[in-house]
Amino acid sequence: MKEDIKLSKEEAKKRIEELRKEIAYHDYLYYVENNPQISDAEYDALVEELKKLESLYPELITPDSPTQRVSGFVAEGFNLVKHRVPMLSIESIFTQEQALEFDKRVKRFLGIDENADIEYTAEPKFDGVSASLTYENGVFTRGATRGDGMVGEDVTMNLKTIKTIPLRFLNQNNIPKRIEVRGEVVMPKEAFKRLNKELAEAGEPVFANPRNAAAGSLRQLDSSVTAKRPLDFYAWGIGEVIGYEFETQWEILKTLKKWGFKVESRIMHCKGIKEAISYHHEIESIRDELPYEADGVVIKVDRLDYQRKLGTTAKYPRWSVAYKFKPRQATTRVRNIVVQVGRMGLLTPVAILDPVNIGGVIVSRATLHTEDIIKEKDIRIGDTVLVERAGDVIPEIVKPIVEKRTGEEKPFRMPENCPSCGARIEKEGSYYYCPNISCPAQLKGRIKHLASRKAFDIEGLGEKIIEQLINRGLIKDLADIFYIKKDQIIKLDRFADKSASNIAEAIEKSKKIPFDRFIYALSIRHVGERLAQLLAEHFPNLESLMEATEDKLMEIPTIGPEVAKSVVNFFKEEANRNTIKKMLDAGVQIQYKTSEKREGKLRGKTFVFTGALDSFTREEAKRLVEELGGHVASTVTRKTDYLVVGKDPGSKLRTAQALGIKTINEEEFKELIGYKS
Repeated sequence: MKEDIKLSKEEAKKRIEELRKEIAYHDYLYYVENNPQISDAEYDALVEELKKLESLYPELITPDSPTQRVSGFVAEGFNLVKHRVPMLSIESIFTQEQALEFDKRVKRFLGIDENADIEYTAEPKFDGVSASLTYENGVFTRGATRGDGMVGEDVTMNLKTIKTIPLRFLNQNNIPKRIEVRGEVVMPKEAFKRLNKELAEAGEPVFANPRNAAAGSLRQLDSSVTAKRPLDFYAWGIGEVIGYEFETQWEILKTLKKWGFKVESRIMHCKGIKEAISYHHEIESIRDELPYEADGVVIKVDRLDYQRKLGTTAKYPRWSVAYKFKPRQATTRVRNIVVQVGRMGLLTPVAILDPVNIGGVIVSRATLHTEDIIKEKDIRIGDTVLVERAGDVIPEIVKPIVEKRTGEEKPFRMPENCPSCGARIEKEGSYYYCPNISCPAQLKGRIKHLASRKAFDIEGLGEKIIEQLINRGLIKDLADIFYIKKDQIIKLDRFADKSASNIAEAIEKSKKIPFDRFIYALSIRHVGERLAQLLAEHFPNLESLMEATEDKLMEIPTIGPEVAKSVVNFFKEEANRNTIKKMLDAGVQIQYKTSEKREGKLRGKTFVFTGALDSFTREEAKRLVEELGGHVASTVTRKTDYLVVGKDPGSKLRTAQALGIKTINEEEFKELIGYKS
């Protein structure tokens, strides 16, 4: 199609600029203003022309081009981004009295007469994922999640796929040299319903709520997955700004809209706190009509000089509060209380309710957390209860309505034995556990954990395959996975000879496992990756660990009575010991650290990996470096000593070359660590 275009490079450059501006303008009209002025066919023709020109002159492609929005970029992991201005949480309030007290507090701090009015900007509190977008001279250069408020994750490529995020400012006149625009990534309610329907039809897990869907979509390592998700972005503020001055929050929002950002049209400039309170009540009354989930209203002091004077506490800005909506509540009856067994054996009582509509959601179950909470609230089987969707998501019983009791209600007691496998349950504080790792209710989750990268790392053994193996009776305990053969796998749905061979080979390959990863794979309560490493360092072999007393375990720094008791109880359970023996009988070989010569060889050296390796997985390579005293980082910095380059390396290679970091290939890496296949 290139031959259709007869333009010189200079002519193409000029036309490309015109097309980009025109497409950006129509994107704004369509996605932000919801007011398209051209047909889809006309819009597609503009994009197609731009693609052809950029194909003809690829050197003219820029990161802010509309053609660069949706890509197949796959990240190796998210780099961390330090926020230049912290993204603090907002203090929550729940009553009109608290709103009035906030107003008085602001006035006292500013030294303003309590009868005077402070102007506020009020806006719906989006129930989504906060994000920060950095623009240099009006061009989008980097985007990050809020993270912990101080440091977030670089999700630039994923944010670029959201059509309501401008890649460059719509208006290029009088713009800041640099500005950090802050806002909320949300998934609209209707889009969320459609997405969940599609996932369910495809047999994929559905999302619990729009906020989880937005968070999960934004943190995809493959940006093409994010591009398929119907995400939206509303701008609500700024962080650092250089080369531009604002006077009020209201001015910020109006200017962001002028620059091409989507700003909630329902925001209100309030002359005083009473107007802000009235606004809260109005938005709460129409919350079901909002296109997104909202759980309150954010009230901000409008003048920025006042905001600066008010400052922040260690946790919150003093100039802003989130005035939350009332939780949605309804009354219903507790039909029964059953006990649910989780992956790690935690037993949780769950109330089975007469179905009731709470805020448009049919609720038929509610978590009761622990037996102590049930006793404290005096909830009984047969009670009429008040139920609310806590945070508008998780159903929870607030209290029983004692006046409606008939005398036939029955108190609940936790069972003495696991309802799934019959093992005698253990109590730890307020919680009850089933200690049997081969308990049917725990089996799927425990096998999924056992097969994970940081455990046995059985490549290709995903949740759906595990489900099939369990459903067909091929796996009845944790050890059975190591007895699975190719001829059994090939009988599963959607398996051919090659794919069955791959899984069988992956299982066989996984049988050689370092001691720390073997411990981690067992899913011992309280024993995560780091604690598994400590146990492997302090015990020479599995037998010594299995016979360890609580006192012996507590000699290890960071291990207290609770963890020690959990480890001892785990190995005391006969079913667990039998499962471990069965794993070893299947050919599982635990590799202990016996060679002291290799220790410390890479001490003080920092490695980064990019691209695929042939001889081992990324986790295996990381472990080899750490065993030799080295450190593995996820990003290339000036402190990096080696970048190990595999097949199809990513952007880390360019960064390393620019910084002059030593790069080595896989063979050189193997030689460096003394690896022999």
